[in-house]
Amino acid sequence: MKITFYGHACLGIQIKDIHILVDPFISGNDKAAHINIEGIKADYILVTHAHQDHILDVEAIAKRTGAIVVSNYEIVVHYQELGLEGHPMNHGGTWDFDFGSLKYVNAIHTSSFPDGKYGGQPGGFIIEGERKNIYIAGDTALTMDMKLIPMQTKLDLAILPIGDNFTMGIEDAIIASDFVECDKILGYHYDTFGYIEIDHEVAKRKFFDKNKDLMLLEIGESVEL
Repeated sequence: MKITFYGHACLGIQIKDIHILVDPFISGNDKAAHINIEGIKADYILVTHAHQDHILDVEAIAKRTGAIVVSNYEIVVHYQELGLEGHPMNHGGTWDFDFGSLKYVNAIHTSSFPDGKYGGQPGGFIIEGERKNIYIAGDTALTMDMKLIPMQTKLDLAILPIGDNFTMGIEDAIIASDFVECDKILGYHYDTFGYIEIDHEVAKRKFFDKNKDLMLLEIGESVEL
């Protein structure tokens, strides 16, 4: 399993020859100006919620690639009305795709499209594929629901927001890693704009002091599990 960070909360995940894109917000992110969205592969696009900083490039990439949009019912219906293919899910549901299993789990946040249209309830994803298990928290506060995850899934990686203000910050993300029982963390949703800028060295040290490994990838950088 190969994971590429495209900035903000956007990830590319490759499982064998299947390409999954998560929350594509690239063309509107000045820090990701060197990323060419025309070259990004996508068989599936996972959407955690409807805010613009998570959906900006969904339509363009899905139309170019034919990717299937996977999200909550309301978001998928929105994209189906635009002529895109979608697979609707809701909280607690699991589906077996050709890359492995995908579960849509709880998140605490808000969710609406840029025009104010209701975007359903936000969520996160657990992907089990290629004998690796990852948790993508999406935009969320720290929640006790995270304690349910290790009851069913042994995680190899937890992908957690750490930018604070709109989501968990560093201290809460450390607690979240305890809740999901995973000490290998990929941080995301930070630095994109002023409200969520962090001190990288301080963040890494705080996780290290709790015997945890926090990865902060450069935009366009990848990691293999």
